[in-house]
Amino acid sequence: MIKRQIPNLITLGNLLCGVIACYFAARGNVQVAALFICLGIFLDFFDGLAARLLNVASPLGKELDSLADVVTSGVAPGIILLHLLRDNASQWLALVALLVPLFAAYRLAKFNLDTRQSHSFLGLPVPSNALIWVGLALWQGTPENNIAFAIALIIISLATNILMVSEMPMFSLKVNFKDMSWKSNDVQYLFLIGCAALIAVARQWYAISLIILWYIVLSAITQRKHAE
Repeated sequence: MIKRQIPNLITLGNLLCGVIACYFAARGNVQVAALFICLGIFLDFFDGLAARLLNVASPLGKELDSLADVVTSGVAPGIILLHLLRDNASQWLALVALLVPLFAAYRLAKFNLDTRQSHSFLGLPVPSNALIWVGLALWQGTPENNIAFAIALIIISLATNILMVSEMPMFSLKVNFKDMSWKSNDVQYLFLIGCAALIAVARQWYAISLIILWYIVLSAITQRKHAE
């Protein structure tokens, strides 16, 4: 019984991080909130890994994982975006941020019923979307009273919300360790090269946001390549 509950305990740790992130985000401390979101996403990776290693995967664990992700990668990033928009636009315009948890919840429910996403994804994963707002929250140079920045945030949020519930194929970050050749891992290698370039050029926390946008762009390019 104890072994069966280990993955669930890790998932509950993810949920706890999400609740704490919501608390700090609601108080305007978006940097601390972003750190707890990162910790929650880290635990989210390991709960599934633990379930597979211990051979105790269960429908309960799958549902619990999605509930935790709604809070950590849906509600908390939405509150962060709300604060970023309030600093640069009207309070009413900032309410666009509340769409983030709604689309995240819909995507997670859809994912639980979809049997096609075992090796890659259809639509932008919810934790990936959350990292866009994490990167901006940690960035000390976030502008204030800049309507152009607010409009850019709204456009990005609406686009990524749609991507979360879309059927757009998103490539897996898993490298084929049995065959490390460029031919077998070309997309993954291109992604890593792009990530290194973005980090080197930006040298700021918003590089995290740029990396997720690069992931979206590269997925779109590879999708078009495969379609042809």
